Amino acid sequence: MIKTATLGCLLFVFWLVLSGHYTPFLLGMGIISVAGTVYVARRMHLIDEEAVPLQLRLSLPAYWLWLVREIVKSSWAVSKLILSRRPALAQQFVFVPTSQRTEMGKVIFANSITLTPGTVTVVTRQSGFIVHALTEAAADTDALSDMDRRVTAVEAAAR
Repeated sequence: MIKTATLGCLLFVFWLVLSGHYTPFLLGMGIISVAGTVYVARRMHLIDEEAVPLQLRLSLPAYWLWLVREIVKSSWAVSKLILSRRPALAQQFVFVPTSQRTEMGKVIFANSITLTPGTVTVVTRQSGFIVHALTEAAADTDALSDMDRRVTAVEAAAR
């Protein structure tokens, strides 16, 4: 029941942020929309550990802050690359081993790689990912291993 209530609250906050309107009629419609969505999700048995990852609640914000900093750094590097007269492209595929034990951890890791400009997770395997990188710096396996370690720490804190 706590996951259902949490999902409802989070969806309503998300709806408020996206809507930006706070008239009684629209707030009521938002509540009705969220209640209907949560009802359907509950009837379909979709509210589980993956849909509402409450176990990640303590360690995930610190990871998000670190990830935002990495995204900004990578965005700056890719912007410089795009605006340079002679871009130093060194596109390559690298294999990145994973140490996560759950599917949730692997999804967080793969999405983190793809969110970072200059890298895209192309193929996922049980033992790791194949990542396309635009430059030598983006293909740095030490940086990708650090990200893997951080995601594994988030996953381990959830247990």
